[in-house]
Amino acid sequence: MPHGAPDGSDADPQADKPTLGGLLQTWRSRALLTQEQLADQAGLNVRTIRRLEADTLQRPRSTSVQLLADALDLDDEDRALLAEALHGGPARTAEPSAVTIPRQLPADLLDFVGRAHEIAVLDDASTVLINAIDGMAGVGKTALAVHAAHRLASRFPDGQFFIDLHGYTQGMSAVDPSEALARVLSTLGVPAEQIPQHLDDRAGLYRSRVAGRRILLVLDNAATESQVLPLLPGTPECLVLITSRRRLVGLNLTHTLSLDILTPAEAVALFTSAAGEGRLGTTPPALLTETVRRCGMLPLAIRLAAARLRSHPTWTVSHLLDRLREHQRQLAELEAGRRSVTAALELSHRELTGGQQRAYRLLGLHPGADIDLYAAAALLDAPVAHAERLVEALLEVHLLAEPVPGRYRFHDLIREHAAGAAAREETEADRRAALTRLLEHYCHATTTAMDQCYPYEADERPRLPLTDGPLPPLGEAGQAAAWLDAELSNLLAAADRAADGWPVPLRHLSATLNRYLRTQGRYTEARTLHGRALDAARAGGDPVGEMNALHALGETLTLQGRHDQAADVLTRALDIAVAGDHRTGRQQALNGLGWVHRRQGRHEQAADAFTRALEIARADDHHTGQLDALTGLGDICRLQGDYLQAGDCLLQGLRIARDIGHRTGELKSLSGLGHIHRAQGRHEEATGYFSQALRLARATGHRTGELDTLSSLADLHRLQHRFEQAADSYREVLVKARKIGNRNWQYEALQGLGRLSHAAGRSDDALDAHRQALQLATDLSQPDDQARAHDGLAHALLALGEREQARRHWREALAILETLGTDRTEDEEANLPAIRARLAQIDHQTDLRPAHSK
Repeated sequence: MPHGAPDGSDADPQADKPTLGGLLQTWRSRALLTQEQLADQAGLNVRTIRRLEADTLQRPRSTSVQLLADALDLDDEDRALLAEALHGGPARTAEPSAVTIPRQLPADLLDFVGRAHEIAVLDDASTVLINAIDGMAGVGKTALAVHAAHRLASRFPDGQFFIDLHGYTQGMSAVDPSEALARVLSTLGVPAEQIPQHLDDRAGLYRSRVAGRRILLVLDNAATESQVLPLLPGTPECLVLITSRRRLVGLNLTHTLSLDILTPAEAVALFTSAAGEGRLGTTPPALLTETVRRCGMLPLAIRLAAARLRSHPTWTVSHLLDRLREHQRQLAELEAGRRSVTAALELSHRELTGGQQRAYRLLGLHPGADIDLYAAAALLDAPVAHAERLVEALLEVHLLAEPVPGRYRFHDLIREHAAGAAAREETEADRRAALTRLLEHYCHATTTAMDQCYPYEADERPRLPLTDGPLPPLGEAGQAAAWLDAELSNLLAAADRAADGWPVPLRHLSATLNRYLRTQGRYTEARTLHGRALDAARAGGDPVGEMNALHALGETLTLQGRHDQAADVLTRALDIAVAGDHRTGRQQALNGLGWVHRRQGRHEQAADAFTRALEIARADDHHTGQLDALTGLGDICRLQGDYLQAGDCLLQGLRIARDIGHRTGELKSLSGLGHIHRAQGRHEEATGYFSQALRLARATGHRTGELDTLSSLADLHRLQHRFEQAADSYREVLVKARKIGNRNWQYEALQGLGRLSHAAGRSDDALDAHRQALQLATDLSQPDDQARAHDGLAHALLALGEREQARRHWREALAILETLGTDRTEDEEANLPAIRARLAQIDHQTDLRPAHSK
């Protein structure tokens, strides 16, 4: 029984500190996880979770605790508490987080007036966690949401997000919730490679990331409930503000505010503030009331009208009112609200100078959500400084907004009016010329940025004739990466627009953005972009463009595990390349097909494809093509047992990769050399290569490369009977692979854990792990991995005395390997001679169980 008085006079100073078990229970409850769910996410046994929470595990492994911290997504402060509880003393200061806390709210309106009731409701964020603001266009939904968000921001110190969902933006598709989640996860510090591909998985990771954090999320311009639902956090610490033109009745736990037009008093106050009190002088109140009534009591129209009055020092309110009446008579066919805004827009538009009117109209043609000065200069065919003056003039009269410094956007109604004015008042030739300049600007800027970020592939990217238009500062890789991140949605929107009559820029953007989209894990957007480029090339009778689009599409499908589709697409690309004697196209298609064949266990076909690609690349002195082929061929030679040839291929590839600065190729070559040495039983040399590869993967943020090398090092620990280290590494791989949604490395981790459990005599655990591995291999249509899982299941079942079931699984493995025409797999244990020997022994009723299970 512990010493010390209840009053604390002789109490242990550590007694009131939280225990490890207490902390874990608190954090698990916060994450809304059961013990079983947490065990699954962390890759641990549920019994370990129970013992940790009960504080009955005397010496918990630090790696197991780290896996729990990752699964619970603990921040630096929580991890410090965890370390203190684990070690019984103060933790050393955690490294500061590299992730900047998001502060994405647009600027608040300095002259915001009215809406006192609505603001009071929104201020009460302690009782209502989701607020949906609906109302007609121009009624001030966004202004209210942003104003309220700024008032509430201090209550949400972990970040404020603002996402325009473009539910009602003319000429733009509504933002897909999967894309919106990718943006939020990226801002929260999730590397692109760790963002899952499927919507549900992204939503789950998002909810895990924000659990326990106080975050404010503004979802502006939502179209439907289905667009919003995946973006809603799952814990009560967050506040969501949603705006939409329609009432989102399908959202649960939502307080709805239906925003009406301003009251006369609020409308006059807004008009007075926007125009300037000194500007109105002794204007009769009745005249002010009539003016705002002509503006439909809509904030957007009132601000536009006030801006016109402010820009005309000689006008009186009567002058302004007469002009509003005149424009509204011309718009009798429009509904009242739209008529009020359009009349104010017409007045603002016609009061601009000729150059400003043209800028307004041409900017209305921009297909993206916002625009920077360089793209505006291209669209307007003007120097950047002159474009800036025009943009500033439009800002002054509230026709443009600048939600963040240097980026400009229209209100949806203003965009619609500007585009309509361009259609009426600009010739078809002038509109086309402006869009052509914009698309060319985006193509050149994208090429320049990609050359900075991925210089080793510069010779493979298409080139367009140079233009004189200015480009943003892209001279450093950091600048280029930031520009690509900021402009990606605009680039995809530009490609979408280019699909309607601009095939060359469309194909250029498809080919140039291919690597970036793959690296960022934006597979859905990549498939859409490459599909449009493919359609355009076919429609235009452009076989080279068709071949390039097919190749990009095939790479994307391969990464998604859609192997059959990828094979069809890449075969068509190869046929076009052969027919047109396009040598680079041939080697690219062959390398792509080689990897598809390799994934599906067709080693002979893979070797043939890689060999043919290598011959072409060497003849053409194409370094990247040689590197891809040598890496693939080395892998196949290893699987076929030709270690000398495999090593030669990979050493050649390593030299090329280092010569041209291809870090990904260097990583793959080092890892491949590690696999060769491991297969030969040279474990020390293998560890050296894998360790080099792991350092390179972490230095370059190559997540799948990190998983490969961690899994391989775990295999080495297991083969050398370092079971504890092996278990820690396999579990780390499993947790990280689940976080990024990579099923291949989930499979490898489960297969390794199954082998490890079998070696340790835990046959039930082995059986469970191999069953999960088999399901993954089946889902991925990867037969050699299925054979490995069947072999693992057979070993586990035999140890449990299930002889007939073991026989069945070994026969399945045997049939797969015989069909593939190979006698070995990645697992040393799962080879054809060993499986045949096991079946023969079973047939002769030999007791095959290991000694520990007898």
